[in-house]
Amino acid sequence: MKRVPSQFRKNWEHKLENLGFGYHSLEGLYWDESHYYEFSLEEINKIENATTELWQMCLQAVEYVIEKNLWDRFNIPESFRNYIITTWEEDHPSVYGRFDFGFDGEHLKLLEFNADTPTSLYEASVIQWYWLQEMFPHKDQFNSIHEKLVDYWIYLKKYMNPHYIYFASLTNIEDVTNVEYMRDCATQAGFETEFIPIQDIGWTEDIEEFIAGDRSIMEYIFKLYPYEWILEDGFGDRLIKNNFRSQWIEPVWKILLSSKAILPVLWEMFPDHPYLLECYFEPKGLKDFVKKPIYSREGANVSIFKNNVAVEENNGDYGKEGFIYQQLFELPHFEGNYPVIGSWVIGQESAGIGIRESIHLITNNQSRFIPHLIDDNEIHIKEKEL
Repeated sequence: MKRVPSQFRKNWEHKLENLGFGYHSLEGLYWDESHYYEFSLEEINKIENATTELWQMCLQAVEYVIEKNLWDRFNIPESFRNYIITTWEEDHPSVYGRFDFGFDGEHLKLLEFNADTPTSLYEASVIQWYWLQEMFPHKDQFNSIHEKLVDYWIYLKKYMNPHYIYFASLTNIEDVTNVEYMRDCATQAGFETEFIPIQDIGWTEDIEEFIAGDRSIMEYIFKLYPYEWILEDGFGDRLIKNNFRSQWIEPVWKILLSSKAILPVLWEMFPDHPYLLECYFEPKGLKDFVKKPIYSREGANVSIFKNNVAVEENNGDYGKEGFIYQQLFELPHFEGNYPVIGSWVIGQESAGIGIRESIHLITNNQSRFIPHLIDDNEIHIKEKEL
């Protein structure tokens, strides 16, 4: 893995905005093409294989949590547990998720799994692909995200009737862009779709249905809004009352995987696994570790300890549900920049990566998105060998 200097394209802002990517520079530079990351084919294969294996391990972990009745570790209210179990047993479909990896070129470790509301989807799928086509048209990228999304929506059409889906999020530009992109993929797959702000989803107490602005009953709802917030908002009871007449995507069983509580559960199930970091619900014997809230976003309330001394920590409003303690992984250092690899799983398949880079050890909402490519010299060597 190399960090390679590059040049911003002429009129790059205009080009991104023409693609509907309007948050490239909000609160400082977010999309950064002043350099890119180059991977060998062997490294890409390693990331792809790890993503596939970890997804299967996570599915086993959901089953494990349910069988062992570990709900308290995830702060799941007792009234909501059977609802989760039903979505799991009925195999309510999951479209996507993003594993965040630390990778130093040799060791690849799972930092966390953004399983419920992952963002940076549009830039990973479309924006960096257009960058590659303009800058390095003869090179390749680990990126089949778009094709796999459309194909998976086509697959879901066989099991969903009617073929009408509402796509919901908060109205900030990043969430709307990601949801509108997902909506476009579903439209390409043949669904009828409609965007609705999450706060405009109505509820009728008399018939216990979720309704849109025109009072249509909403049978399928894709939402970019965390399930822990839905529970905090008091909407969990309404999901239960509705009794699955509305089906939500992502499914509610993903709340178990989106919680950082899944990390010590995975370590308990697969101790010393090469892709996992040692992790517990208490510090135990760890000296160099990361303290993470069971639920948090954008690095909020995360602290890094070295030799039991905090060396970096973020403020925030999370942590009331408790914390987990994960062995520290030393991210590679490129002139004061620390990359985290986001590896996408679409349906059941590894689909591509996007890289966020920060000047801090804790990746937060000031991180930048950096494009990548694959070293084509190695690809040509492999082709000759074949």
